[in-house]
Amino acid sequence: MGGCFSKPKPVELKIEVVLPEKERGKEELSASGKSSPRAYQGNGTARHFHAEERLPAPHPYPGTQDCVEAAVCHVKDLENGQWVPGLMREVELGWGKVLLVKDNGEFHALGHKCPHYGAPLVKGVLSRGRVRCPWHGACFNISTGDLEDFPGLDSLHKFQVKIEKEKVYIRASKQALQLQRRTKMMAKCISPSAGHSGSTNVLIVGAGAAGLVCAETLRQEGFSDRIVLCTLDRHLPYDRPKLSKSLDAQPEQLALRPKEFFRAYGIEVLTEAQVITVDVRNKKVVFKDGFKLEYSKLLLAPGSSPKTLSCKGKEVENVFTIRTPEDANRIVRLARGRNAVVVGAGFLGMEVAAYLTEKAHSVSVVELEETPFRKFLGERVGRALMKMFENNHVKFYMQTEVLELRAQEGKLKEVVLKSSKVIRADVCVVGIGAVPATGFLRQSGVTLDSRGFIPVNKMMQTNVPGVFAAGDAVTFPLAWRNNRKVNIPHWQMAHAQGRVAAQNMLAQEAEMSTVPYLWTAMFGKSLRYAGYGEGFDDVIIQGGLEELKFVAFYTKGDEVTAVASMNYDPIVSKVAEVLASGRTIRKREVELFVLHSKTGDMSWITGKGS
Repeated sequence: MGGCFSKPKPVELKIEVVLPEKERGKEELSASGKSSPRAYQGNGTARHFHAEERLPAPHPYPGTQDCVEAAVCHVKDLENGQWVPGLMREVELGWGKVLLVKDNGEFHALGHKCPHYGAPLVKGVLSRGRVRCPWHGACFNISTGDLEDFPGLDSLHKFQVKIEKEKVYIRASKQALQLQRRTKMMAKCISPSAGHSGSTNVLIVGAGAAGLVCAETLRQEGFSDRIVLCTLDRHLPYDRPKLSKSLDAQPEQLALRPKEFFRAYGIEVLTEAQVITVDVRNKKVVFKDGFKLEYSKLLLAPGSSPKTLSCKGKEVENVFTIRTPEDANRIVRLARGRNAVVVGAGFLGMEVAAYLTEKAHSVSVVELEETPFRKFLGERVGRALMKMFENNHVKFYMQTEVLELRAQEGKLKEVVLKSSKVIRADVCVVGIGAVPATGFLRQSGVTLDSRGFIPVNKMMQTNVPGVFAAGDAVTFPLAWRNNRKVNIPHWQMAHAQGRVAAQNMLAQEAEMSTVPYLWTAMFGKSLRYAGYGEGFDDVIIQGGLEELKFVAFYTKGDEVTAVASMNYDPIVSKVAEVLASGRTIRKREVELFVLHSKTGDMSWITGKGS
């Protein structure tokens, strides 16, 4: 199984897998499976899948010749207050650096870079037995190196520590020091025979972050039955948020896992596969080409579809939404040296505008609100960011809409606004929001709300037993906001929801508890955001907006509900850790919190702060 299949051909299935007995017994879905062993046919042709045997990643210490050992410091070098933040220090081991942590009197040695984007973890937040990445909030257990909160897919290597004569020694694999990431051990697939290829045990509709993490979590937890991941895309799962930040990126650069990974762990991927019907009574789905698949457990993670313009001339060429790498690549080609117009000043629109400033002759942004990001970040932060864009020669047309797209020989030539302004345009990118891609579920029996979202509980379960949902298309109860039902279309949240769904497919009774974390990058500057600030009634700014070195606390009543920062790391990760601990930050505590954060004091998390 595994790999990328758009038009699978009948081939013989050959898989030999050995799974430890202690892990086999953990699953709710047994190796024999619960789905009917019937082969379904689409257009008269049975679909079969082939998988190649792959061995798991090598053990971190395959042999003494691969290891390096050295004394890195004196035991008293890591005493309270000596290194900030917390008791962490980056040490050199010859073949690479290691993060040395002292927690509750014990030493731990881990990979020093976050596997997600390579952030230096020594600048992160040490709290409650884990270290949180300063850039995007991923959390790693210091005792095991395991990834405990997202984003990202991989864990850290854990290295051996010993104390001799008051010196701290670390022993590590040279290979691990260079890789700086560890893929957790996974079960392989014990599959039904090729003649049963129409049935499956877990079917995942959607191959974004939620779908991929669900599949990986199942394998990490010892699930050895069949997993099928289907996607409308022609590519294996990729880093979609990068599309608007790096429009030149090629599919292979964006891939979250290589083809070999899916083959190795028996995760089948059906590409260009559109589900049109879900039959929850008979536990099967029907694809557009007539192909059918049965399931025992189902994850719905279809994501969202971008909104399009409804104005006159909407059918002209060179007007785009960004959904695929091909979309992004075409936009860059058409914009190079020419006039680009971006409709929408949210995250996608502003990221595209920032990227195109060095490519296009001119970049214009059209937005209905007074300032970019106004509803999300507030007017003051929005204006500061708008000024940054204007300083980079981006022209704004605010509080107006597109009235008409005018063409010359069928291709876009001008964008006419309701304010009567006419903008020269060779390419137009539309970023005005998205709607859940759930139309195929309307007659399924799976409940949708009035906006088309799929409501789920804390365990990511829908109203139908055995059917789970995750990602941009769901509303779920946000634990630390009194279980308010929300939709949070963040990349990081999709990861977390995919894992919780997988855990509950295996009857582990996991619940969503992640604090939302979002980031964007524009003109080489990164904006971080944690929490859920919708409906905020006040913004408390610390630092300087004009210098773009600030932290903004969003409050509802007396409580801080979200925080955003630029050039103020790792304060957003600190706030995320406080909120994750169950601690509330009050308005009157904001200034003191910022002061404590500068010193590395994390007593707020334990409730011992003054």
